Amino acid sequence: MPERSTKRKKAGASVSPEKIKAILDLLDEHYPDAGCSLKFVNPLQLLISTILSAQCTDDRVNQVTPGLFRKYPSARHFAEAPLVELETEIRSTGFYRNKARNIKECCRVLHEQYEGEVPADLDTLVALPGIGRKTANVILGNAFGIPGIVVDTHVGRVSIRLGLTAEKDPERIERDLMGFIPREHWVKFSHQLILHGRRICQARKPKTHLCPLEPHCDYAAALRS
Repeated sequence: MPERSTKRKKAGASVSPEKIKAILDLLDEHYPDAGCSLKFVNPLQLLISTILSAQCTDDRVNQVTPGLFRKYPSARHFAEAPLVELETEIRSTGFYRNKARNIKECCRVLHEQYEGEVPADLDTLVALPGIGRKTANVILGNAFGIPGIVVDTHVGRVSIRLGLTAEKDPERIERDLMGFIPREHWVKFSHQLILHGRRICQARKPKTHLCPLEPHCDYAAALRS
């Protein structure tokens, strides 16, 4: 595969500022309105929606959550919900048993230790049951306006193909991107790469011939060689 033919960057290797600017400009041109597609009105709703979105489309989550949030309007309500009942409510999002357990336990901690409020702090969030860095950065960036880079499968794949990282581990990819992408772009950049990964830079059959980032893409260069 072309990804394997590109040389692995050494630790601390740089990407030119010109390449970063060109990529950011093209992303702004083609995805000017990129943002969070999960529907929420407060940080708790976004936390729950993000847990549900694992291995599930945002559209499906958005179909489930209106009724879910009416039935369980607070962290206490989620924490006290019978597990089987909660599993039934979220069954269509997949992996519902694990998700229901994580939601209940996370909301129990929020209710008992944080008065039902979602803390606006990365280290505190990732210590909550079922919350990893990706979910924490989604919450911080979209509910609190605190910059962070969300590394899901799309962001990881597109970043590798563009040559912005050679890492496979999401946390290491996040660290690389934070070193290249200006902080004020972190949240929007994440949404833009997610959209680009869904629409153009797909895992199996990337539409390289339609890609506006093709002139700056290591993957595309390897295909041409």
